[in-house]
Amino acid sequence: MDNALAELDSIKRQLMSLNRPKKPKMLVVDDEPDNLDLLYRTFRRDFNVLKAESGMRALEVLAEEGEVAVIISDQRMPEMKGTEFLSKTVPQFPNTVRIILTGFTDIEDLVDAINSGQVYKYITKPWDPNELKAVVQRAAETYELLKERTEELRRAQIQMQLLATVMQLAQESPSFEASLEPIAMAFSDNFLADACILQLVEGGALTAAFGTHSAGSAVENWLSSDPLVKEAIATQNIQCSLNVPADTALAGIPHYQASGIQAHLAVPIAYRNDVIALMSLQWQHPCTLRPDEVMTLHLAAQQVSLVLVSLKHS
Repeated sequence: MDNALAELDSIKRQLMSLNRPKKPKMLVVDDEPDNLDLLYRTFRRDFNVLKAESGMRALEVLAEEGEVAVIISDQRMPEMKGTEFLSKTVPQFPNTVRIILTGFTDIEDLVDAINSGQVYKYITKPWDPNELKAVVQRAAETYELLKERTEELRRAQIQMQLLATVMQLAQESPSFEASLEPIAMAFSDNFLADACILQLVEGGALTAAFGTHSAGSAVENWLSSDPLVKEAIATQNIQCSLNVPADTALAGIPHYQASGIQAHLAVPIAYRNDVIALMSLQWQHPCTLRPDEVMTLHLAAQQVSLVLVSLKHS
């Protein structure tokens, strides 16, 4: 079970939400202060512009600030050429779009850099401000597209890991009832929920058997009196309130006020049109779910139903 728990921890780290700034980050690198200030003034309205006066300093800035959308670097700088600096950023920041400024003809370096994917485009000095702005705008759009595709692939991989981990955790549990808690933990970590409860259902009613997992204090189980849970069992459809304080249908329900839960997802686990369990995901803040996350819930709920039925009859 240790390997599965380690896998869950890895999944949790990968799924930490990216809080992107309103303005994308840009790094400008030039050993000439006037050029550096000009680049800063040119793009500060549309970007969070970081400055560095050398390749070495630019690497330090990236180590401190993390990934940026666009890097504009001068080519001829002391200690380290622009192309050399940019090549050092590729392994850690593959999605960053790199632009080189050159005031001389250094075809061999530029061709090698462009062919290896280290440089998106080069601009000759003195540059035309409108041309440079247009290039940077396209570069920022390219970065967003690359980032989106990378995240889509990452999410797909994580979803497959979730399904595999649920199966592994359940199979390694010593008993049917003991499988409920590790499955609850898998879902709680995957969706960054503050609490998760997986409770068995028989004859359309919750039973005494359940497993819980919480990111903080112990979880209070109030599912038997929750309208979302009752509706989920009755309809066999996911029921949710992603902003409980603003949900008039849930106004005045004591357990939401007492627990501080501000978002709740009730997921029925059905097997052959019979609800056999109920998954409750709870957050202490309003949240949103992407379409792919909802699809993951559907797929994982089907997987959990097969796991539970298999374990029950093993």
